[in-house]
Amino acid sequence: MRIIVCIKQVPDTAEVKINPETGTLIREGVPSIVNPFDMHAIEAGLQVRERAGGKVTVITMGPPQAESALRDSIAMGADEALLLSDKAFAGSDTWATSFTLSKAIEKLGADIIICGKQAIDGDTAQVGPETAEFLNIPHISYIRKIEDVTENSIRVQRMMDEGYDTVESSLPVLLTVVRELNEPRMPSLKGKMAAKKAVVQKWSAADILAGEDDLGMKGSPTQVKNIFTPEARSERKMLEGTPEEQVDSLLQELRGLKCL
Repeated sequence: MRIIVCIKQVPDTAEVKINPETGTLIREGVPSIVNPFDMHAIEAGLQVRERAGGKVTVITMGPPQAESALRDSIAMGADEALLLSDKAFAGSDTWATSFTLSKAIEKLGADIIICGKQAIDGDTAQVGPETAEFLNIPHISYIRKIEDVTENSIRVQRMMDEGYDTVESSLPVLLTVVRELNEPRMPSLKGKMAAKKAVVQKWSAADILAGEDDLGMKGSPTQVKNIFTPEARSERKMLEGTPEEQVDSLLQELRGLKCL
């Protein structure tokens, strides 16, 4: 069983700062972490390996410093890691990111691909499904439980607004997982030692046979023009009285603002 887990290194959201002049994130001196949802994806990959055998490969696309996130994955128990790093990848939106990941996965080969449901810095939840589309394979999102894995199929529970669906798919398949799926394990001392000694593979655009027009900003149909922190506003009005009176007051306020 070939299991690939896609992860992303993100800024620690408690420490995020924004340059007021450029509207961009200030990354210098800001600690980075493995995207929390991706920690559950790593754990899922390790549990599938324990049940069905095989190898877990963790991959990420990012700058050279993203290697530390991959070593954290190896410390948890992943067998190997791959860093996709090239200046040509810079400025990728979800489309270009998914394309890049899909080209690497095509070269590696995979039976099960696992992603966190979304990254906490972008919150789009698009990269997993888009990667599956580029690979032309099935995908199942919001996995809360993996019920069974065989050589040719997988059965999972997909979280829904009211309960869950039980879904079975042939392999290869891509899954995106939610926090309810598992509790990520802590790295062992042996794992940490292995992570320090591990050789992390590094691939460029040339290694995945991708043209620069499909990568980075050139390959991105969407671009972020500005990022800003909303200014704090002090104007507020407390509505008093019974619930019915408060509703009437609220309606009057909305009519006064021409919202109704």
